[in-house]
Amino acid sequence: MVPVTPTDRRGALRAGTAAALAGALATACGTDRPAPRTQRPAPAPAAPAPRHYPGRPVEITSGPRHRPRVALTFHGQGDPATAHAILDRAERAGARVTVLAVGDWLDHHPGLARRVLDGGHDLGNHTQHHLDITAMTEDRAHTEIEACAQRLRRLTGSIGTWFRPSRTRHAGETVRRAARRAGYPHVLSYDVDSLDFTSPGPAAVVANITREIRNGSVVSLHFGYADTVAALPVLLADLDRRGLSAVTTTELLT
Repeated sequence: MVPVTPTDRRGALRAGTAAALAGALATACGTDRPAPRTQRPAPAPAAPAPRHYPGRPVEITSGPRHRPRVALTFHGQGDPATAHAILDRAERAGARVTVLAVGDWLDHHPGLARRVLDGGHDLGNHTQHHLDITAMTEDRAHTEIEACAQRLRRLTGSIGTWFRPSRTRHAGETVRRAARRAGYPHVLSYDVDSLDFTSPGPAAVVANITREIRNGSVVSLHFGYADTVAALPVLLADLDRRGLSAVTTTELLT
């Protein structure tokens, strides 16, 4: 056995003390801890897909007339500030709406797709370029619908809840066939036109709606117009006085 000298003992003690001190510093500074895992946000749920409503026509213009519900539907294009303002005002009033988005509008403002869904609203397809779809062949109409559908799928996980044809209130059979090919069993029309795109003033927008609206009505409105933003709180207050709830089109028909 090799004898241990006092010098050896002092050296070992100093080494042990240094190691303990290094360990304490490492613990205090976190250098001996595994790097924390980065918390990835949970993926947003996919948007609801189109539904088939047995017994309902291919072109839907209104919902059940026996329940005090209405659907406010907005054509989605124009200044995104108006879209945010309308969604904010609707949500403050407890209303839910339906947005039919134009595909190239979503190309420029992709965050609005998720903004609509996160607010509890319906999101649908209003063609890619908002051209006169009634003047198109079936194949070209399908291309317009499908292009917007793919934007919606990329942004939200589905092709959207509804399809509304561009620049027409009613869809002919050619457009209906094109919509079915793209995955939309119904075409969404409306029975009340606000005419807000003519910029008649907020009071006229409200009057155009309130003189026609009733249980089950589907109302056509637009993003992109200051009159619509100003009219919405007055309209929602009037609906509330009448006991009418503004719901999504899906809720209207369910």
